[in-house]
Amino acid sequence: MSTQWIADRTKSFDSSGIRKVFDLAAKLKDPINLSIGQPDFDVPEPIKDAMIDAVRSGKNGYALTQGMPVLRDKLLSQVREELPGHADRDLFVASGTSGGLMLAIMSLVNPGDEVLVFDPYFVMYDSLVRLAGGVPVLIDTYPDFRLPIDKVREAITPRTKMILFNSPANPTGVTATEEECRAIAAVAAEHDLALVSDEIYRRFCYDEPFVSPARFNDQTIVIDGFSKSHAMTGWRLGFVHGPAPVIQTMLKLQQYTFVCAPQPVQWAGAVALDTSVDEHVIDYRRKRDMMIDALSDKYEISRPGGAFYIFPRAPRGSGSQFVTEAIEHNLLLVPGNIFSRHDTHFRISYAANDETIQRGIEVLRKLS
Repeated sequence: MSTQWIADRTKSFDSSGIRKVFDLAAKLKDPINLSIGQPDFDVPEPIKDAMIDAVRSGKNGYALTQGMPVLRDKLLSQVREELPGHADRDLFVASGTSGGLMLAIMSLVNPGDEVLVFDPYFVMYDSLVRLAGGVPVLIDTYPDFRLPIDKVREAITPRTKMILFNSPANPTGVTATEEECRAIAAVAAEHDLALVSDEIYRRFCYDEPFVSPARFNDQTIVIDGFSKSHAMTGWRLGFVHGPAPVIQTMLKLQQYTFVCAPQPVQWAGAVALDTSVDEHVIDYRRKRDMMIDALSDKYEISRPGGAFYIFPRAPRGSGSQFVTEAIEHNLLLVPGNIFSRHDTHFRISYAANDETIQRGIEVLRKLS
């Protein structure tokens, strides 16, 4: 039977629960969709024009595996300006941040290696670690989702290889402080651990400037991209920077997997670097405040400082039970157990227009 051909490594994790919600959304009539983790604004026109120009001018072949100079050189210059003193820091262009995450984990994690993951976490972290044969070690951050540095120290064993860090965080929207970034950077350096910092939401910081742990640890591997900041989710354009030996190893794997990021998208990415999205960030801060103001008297919420998510506690029962109840009222949310070993919370995405947000608020207040 064909099922006998399937590799054991695929059985260590399930299909994405978020994708199941997306499939459900397609079946509902006019749902109030506060589940989608992608911007509701469109790709800015200059970026679209650059993409079209690249296609029409014949820039459609394979790109260099490390990235086209038009984008890679610009990114590397920007990174070196932001992180002075990182003399051996190298960079390559990846097929989205998801591609960068996979390459980082496959390049660094051996079977049996332990990877520290903060719970709740982006759904891909746990699955990719398992795919590499690693062991995810979940560090509980409930109830306020702050970085528990003492728990990190307690979780480190001789098998610990990596710390996966994400700020602003999905699904909570919580943003690490400078002190927290400095602390996690120091622990990684002290124990000679790979620190992977997922910074895809860095442009969406509303209360304090973004801080990267790479400022305090020059061996930090940073994963970033254009999907959230410039609404280029379907374009699959990311980049990774870090110590040269790690980047070169990731590039070797990229040659035999993704090959390269799409060439015309890279030319558009070079234009994206000069295209401001400040107005959208300001608007998302307003949307964040709108939701917090409307729901904080009804739900237990840790105020998010970034990204475009809120992670409230379910007012009764489990998070998944509450989401089922919300769906019965045509409101699409994501249950928290998709991101966590706990089933107490649910994720709201406010990457939606104001009308949809207001409709969602009305339902949530009724269900509280």
